[in-house]
Parts: sequence; structure tokens; C-alpha cells
Amino acid sequence: MAADARCADFERGIALFNAGKFFEAHEAWERVWLRSSGDEKLFHQGLIQAAAALLHAEHGNQQGARSMYAKARAKLDPLPAQYKGIALAELRAALGEFFAERREGASREKRAPLLRRL
Repeated sequence: MAADARCADFERGIALFNAGKFFEAHEAWERVWLRSSGDEKLFHQGLIQAAAALLHAEHGNQQGARSMYAKARAKLDPLPAQYKGIALAELRAALGEFFAERREGASREKRAPLLRRL
């Protein structure tokens, strides 16, 4: 896959994630992840797992959401606060708040976190 196609899939994944289309974001990012390596591969896998965690939460599968969120954190936490043009520290904090509130029984209507471009 050419670099332009990877970039397009990455950007498409961001738009889909921010629109709450977590499965579709996962699919777009998976094409990029498969052709990545090193920290970039971990970054893409972490985003995919974050999207999967949010999808599980959306469908009421709290155990699956917690498991996927833990996997996403393991990939995203070691990365810098800003990575590949994404405000990653903000995303990590927003995901943490989202899942903490879910554990405490907050409304399922809480908006999922967004990815912010820098």
C-alpha cells in the first residue's frame, strides 16, 4: 500500500472515530497498522483497540470494553503526548474519564472521546 493510501486511511479513521463509527474506524486503521512497524504500529494498534473498547461500551459489553481499553492503554501510554499529529495525551485522559465514569455507573449517553488533530 502506498504512503498516500496509508495516510488517507489514517485520516478516514480519524473522521470515522470522531463520528462515532468505531467499527469503520477500526477497519480503516487496520489497513495502516498491517503495514506499520515499531512505535507507529503500536500507535495504530492502540487506536484500533480504543475504537473496539468504545464499540463494546456502546453495545453494553462492559467486560469487553474494559479488556480492550486495558490493551489500548498498554499501547498508547508509552507514546509521547503528541504523536503523528494527534493530541494523544488528551485522548488518553478522555478515554480514562469515559471508562471511569462507565465503571461508576454513569449514563450510557456520555459522548465518546474525540481525536484532536494538532
